Amino acid sequence: MTPTLTSTTSTTAATGPRLVEPRGTLSAAVAEALRSNDTPAYRPGAVLTADPWGEDLQLALYLLYELHYRGFEGVDDDREWDPELLRLRQAMESRFLHALSTELSDVPRSVEEAFAPLLVEPLDPAGGLSRHLERKGELWQLREYAALRSLYHLKEADPHAWVIPRLRGRAKAAMAAIEYDEFGAGHPDRIHAQLFADLMVDLGLDPAYGRYLDQAPAPLLATVNLMSLFGLHRSHRGLLVGHFACVEVTSSPGSRRLAKAMRRCGAGPAAERFYDEHVEADAVHEQVVRREVIGGLLADEPSLEADIAFGCAATVHLEDRLAEHIGAAWADGRSALRTPLNTRDS
Repeated sequence: MTPTLTSTTSTTAATGPRLVEPRGTLSAAVAEALRSNDTPAYRPGAVLTADPWGEDLQLALYLLYELHYRGFEGVDDDREWDPELLRLRQAMESRFLHALSTELSDVPRSVEEAFAPLLVEPLDPAGGLSRHLERKGELWQLREYAALRSLYHLKEADPHAWVIPRLRGRAKAAMAAIEYDEFGAGHPDRIHAQLFADLMVDLGLDPAYGRYLDQAPAPLLATVNLMSLFGLHRSHRGLLVGHFACVEVTSSPGSRRLAKAMRRCGAGPAAERFYDEHVEADAVHEQVVRREVIGGLLADEPSLEADIAFGCAATVHLEDRLAEHIGAAWADGRSALRTPLNTRDS
């Protein structure tokens, strides 16, 4: 006899973030489909003509990816695997990946070539942004930077956890060890996402998950979408390992600069602690991910080397795009967010 799962059907998220206002036809179709529990309605060819880097496509992708994390308030949990939403997501992912492949057509195909530039100080995959914040960044800029980064850091390491069941042996053991540290090594108050929430409180920001989605511009959404895209597909396991390795290799030096920036601006002890923790932890993680995660994966599947290299290159590319956006705004004395922070954001 087949059991009836009446207690687990039609469950809606009660504690997830609220849906935000759309930024074009695709994000409007996704938002309306989620609100109405209906299929997305959009014109044929809308994805093919959409700007792959634009606000509309990147927000639409982000909304669909969030169904695999915490969902949205009032949205049925079953929409995570809605075939029509997945069909639309696949089309947008193809558009996004095609744009990446076009702009990165001549990147290195070996791990050694891809990572060599990242192993030489001074390194900063975000175009010198952490150096600016270390030397002359102002408190309002640190607050904006934290609000932007909260879209990832409040779910830090979650996208990378998807790769664990797709690895084996050395790579799996090493990846699980790193993730164990990321998730607090058994201590909930040390989970890196919680440490970032504490940082946000020190900076007078709202630490609620997804709070600043409406203010996050497309270049930021693209950096988070990239890891979700890589993480959700088994075929992209090499890309995700390349992305993760790039993050770990570059994290410790950048975190050292950001910790100094927090201290110089008097941001508070929790703000300092988040980056101090990453200076120490990620220096160790860098060695483990390079020798054991990448080394183990290549020993098992040497054909994935080009994917690992591309995952690294794509990460640097999107971080550079984001840094250009932030740097241009700050150079003009403007907010890098879609709408500036104000006293209500504290």
